[in-house]
Amino acid sequence: MDQVNGSVVTEFVLLGLTQSLGMQVLLFLFFSVLYLGIILGNLFIVVTVIFNSYLHTPMYVLLANLSLIDLALSSTTVPRMISDLFSDCQIISFHNCMLQMFFIHVTGGVEMMLLIAMAYDRYTAICKPLHYPTIMNPKMCMFLVVAAWIIGVTHAVSQFVFVINLPFCGPNNVGSFYCDFPRVIKLACIDTYKLEFVVTANSGFISMGTFFLLIISYIFILITVRRHSSKHLSKAFFTLSAHITVVFLFFLPCMFLYVWPFPTKSLDTFFAIVDFVVTPVLNPAIYTLRNRDMKVAMIRLSQQLVNSREVT
Repeated sequence: MDQVNGSVVTEFVLLGLTQSLGMQVLLFLFFSVLYLGIILGNLFIVVTVIFNSYLHTPMYVLLANLSLIDLALSSTTVPRMISDLFSDCQIISFHNCMLQMFFIHVTGGVEMMLLIAMAYDRYTAICKPLHYPTIMNPKMCMFLVVAAWIIGVTHAVSQFVFVINLPFCGPNNVGSFYCDFPRVIKLACIDTYKLEFVVTANSGFISMGTFFLLIISYIFILITVRRHSSKHLSKAFFTLSAHITVVFLFFLPCMFLYVWPFPTKSLDTFFAIVDFVVTPVLNPAIYTLRNRDMKVAMIRLSQQLVNSREVT
């Protein structure tokens, strides 16, 4: 790969989170517990939706897909971040750096589209309840999931094809604990001003536009509910508050990471950890603790697992 683009750099240096042994141990335990929570929480949602026929509806199918993407997005960076805590020199090969960037933006793009699809599902269910079964049929649900993947892959490829062909012959310190397009581009041996603008427009402005579109759509839903029945407003707000919380947790760090040039690495690290660790571990809690159907289904599934163990 480096021979194709003329690079002499075969590896990149990542930034360690801390040099203190005490903090390394503390962060190791902290991130290990959170990553375990990400795996168990998101997989439990997927398994619950699969094995409960009552949850085979567009809303829960989209939620299961969101859980899978959260797990995939977290897995692109968190395992390596944990393993690098006790490493004296955090090195990542050129190929692995490129692959990490690609999959970060694939999963990030898919999650962005899934959140839009979930907003559309809630809009249809709340504002057009009589037409909901017709509009959000299984074919439409499958179309939204496939479209999310196509757009996510297109989003990643549209940046990756430019970066993979850049010549890297100088410094190789990424300045972060993971590889990402904005930081890696700056290490190229040529003027990348135009390419940096493309990345900002692709990831930053799209994140901003999608974020405000989603917030406006949720406000529109609440206004529509209030016009028809003010007594249902609190119920609608309770339902949508979980979606709004997830939107804020996912999009705000994305907008800061790709639009605002950070003066400090600590701020960049903080927002990256929010996106890769905090959001994926909170999403299962947000969607299950505030959803009666999911709580009932999970309790039943847990009871079935316990009973099956007792029988064996």
